[in-house]
Amino acid sequence: MTVLAQVLREAARRFPERRALVHGGSGFTYGGLDAVTDQVASGLAARGVRAGHLVALVLPSGLEYVIAYTALARLGAITTGVGPRYTPTERAAILERAAPDLVLAGEDLLDGIPAGPEVVRCVPAADAANVWAELRLDAIPPAPPVTGDQDPDLPETVVFTSGTTGTPKGALFTSRQIAAITAMDTGDRWGEGGPQLVATGLPHVGFMTKLAGYLKSGATLHILGRWRAQDALRVVARERIPYLGGVAAQVSLLLGRPEFERYDLAHVRGLIVGGGPSPAPLVHEARTRFGAGYSIRYSSTESGGLGTLTAFDAPDSEALYTVGRPRPGTEVDIRDPKTGAIRPAGEEGQICLRSPAVMAGYWRDPAASAAALDAEGRLRTGDLGRIDEAGCLRITGRMTEMYIRGGYNVYPQEVEAVLLDHPDVASVAVIPRPSRVMGEIGVAVVVSRAASEPSLAALRAFAATRLSAHKLPEAIRIVPALPLTGMDKVDRRSLTQQEKSFGDV
Repeated sequence: MTVLAQVLREAARRFPERRALVHGGSGFTYGGLDAVTDQVASGLAARGVRAGHLVALVLPSGLEYVIAYTALARLGAITTGVGPRYTPTERAAILERAAPDLVLAGEDLLDGIPAGPEVVRCVPAADAANVWAELRLDAIPPAPPVTGDQDPDLPETVVFTSGTTGTPKGALFTSRQIAAITAMDTGDRWGEGGPQLVATGLPHVGFMTKLAGYLKSGATLHILGRWRAQDALRVVARERIPYLGGVAAQVSLLLGRPEFERYDLAHVRGLIVGGGPSPAPLVHEARTRFGAGYSIRYSSTESGGLGTLTAFDAPDSEALYTVGRPRPGTEVDIRDPKTGAIRPAGEEGQICLRSPAVMAGYWRDPAASAAALDAEGRLRTGDLGRIDEAGCLRITGRMTEMYIRGGYNVYPQEVEAVLLDHPDVASVAVIPRPSRVMGEIGVAVVVSRAASEPSLAALRAFAATRLSAHKLPEAIRIVPALPLTGMDKVDRRSLTQQEKSFGDV
């Protein structure tokens, strides 16, 4: 049995009447979630889902997504999620790589699903009583086959990210990693959790690999169909949520709400922020106005969402300029990107992580797995950094041109390929510009084909059908030519330095 299935069963036994999920004024207790999980698992089994099958969830954030995940775990099936914000083209690329046996999809998310796997359509229910009504069966779901002791290498979830050129890759997490992540988050403690707002998309590593830990803690998970600052503030204040997770852009949007000061937020004890850099002014403002600690987390999909962190009460020298120290059970070292040799403290190099939370490898991609993981299971992150004199990790750059806009990875090459199809674009480089709200935004540096220079609005409208909104450029510069290096490559470093001179936006 999967770790997620085991934890849910035990949580339902320990605190059956405690609220587990809340969405749109409806939800489930732990006992109710366990029961409906059995019913939906029985319905999926009747459709032929078995242990080891991969099922893709192309669903909006809501009760249906969570219950489908727990039901599949109960059958020993593997779950992967495809975010609702993807365009049909992006959705198709992920599903083609995943090659699922079954797809559960929302009615408005069917475009881009390739032919082949069976598709079960989902209409979100108005209340918990009717969630997955078309799948529920009052039967005992078949148990996964038992092969002796619990298999630690049983696949549980595939969490998709993007490669260095935007090609989707799925990070595979087995029972070994899910158990480790759960233990690292909760230890041996059961039922110590409280109300919690789910700030990430449900297909994100922060939910898929950590749901078992949330259930073990007995947390009440409040799910927003789509994260909006005004809705998040209202839930945080009403439910007296003590710890807020998310990305820096979300914190900035919360602070920017005009009604912020009207809410009683004295119960907030800490903000846990990852998914990209947190500008020093934002950290200072958030700590002051929330009256709470601010912990910066550095991790990745491949690391299982765990890596380093700053303490809530860290001094400014740590909290404002570093990503802290490794979590217990995590090793961080800085290595030469070419030789793999460890760099001395204070020297820049490739950041490498090793912990029991690191993915087992990429789904159906042994070559990419070998490139990302060394023989000892150490993850080569692709980020550059150094360990300072206090033992804190400082991020200094990226080995690729990827930047992070509001917690979402953007790969310039993918965006450039789309913009180059615009008739007025002769050449283009997309590079990041610092942003106080989003962390970084994309700037399209364009060489025009003719006297009619393309506008930012025109480029965004042109690319909107092929790229998610977070990938679209938010500023434009028209130049006579792109700067080149001595090897006749676009000099991205020069362009990036120029953008920094514009200041935060």
